[in-house]
Amino acid sequence: MDIEQAMGFMRERHQGVLTTLRSDGRPQLSNITYVAGDDGVIRVSVTDSRAKTKNLRRDPRASLHVASSDFWSYAVVDCDVELMPVAAAPDDATADALVAYYRSVMGEHEDWDEYRRAMVADGRLLLLLTPTHAYGMLGR
Repeated sequence: MDIEQAMGFMRERHQGVLTTLRSDGRPQLSNITYVAGDDGVIRVSVTDSRAKTKNLRRDPRASLHVASSDFWSYAVVDCDVELMPVAAAPDDATADALVAYYRSVMGEHEDWDEYRRAMVADGRLLLLLTPTHAYGMLGR
């Protein structure tokens, strides 16, 4: 499976399992919601205090596993990860990116000002995952 095949499969979905590496080398798995963009980047909204975020600050590599609803088709992408800055103000670039992320997954929010304030209060940021390798099984 090549990266474009995996990304095509992932663009049709928004839930997966993100794997990062703990300081002792063991995997840390997290159920996440994501957006696979047409630009080849996968975006994940996280809080700064989570284990996965701390793991990625230390080692910016991750794998994302996404399965079909029947479980038998799946794709995995190994990724290099960039962490956006934590949202520090409702009108900063990270808050803007979080609004775009939310729209991609959920559509319109009923109160964008409240949403932006919540992103700052929660200490949210986006992970930007760039796939470097893909594997899996599609079409079963």
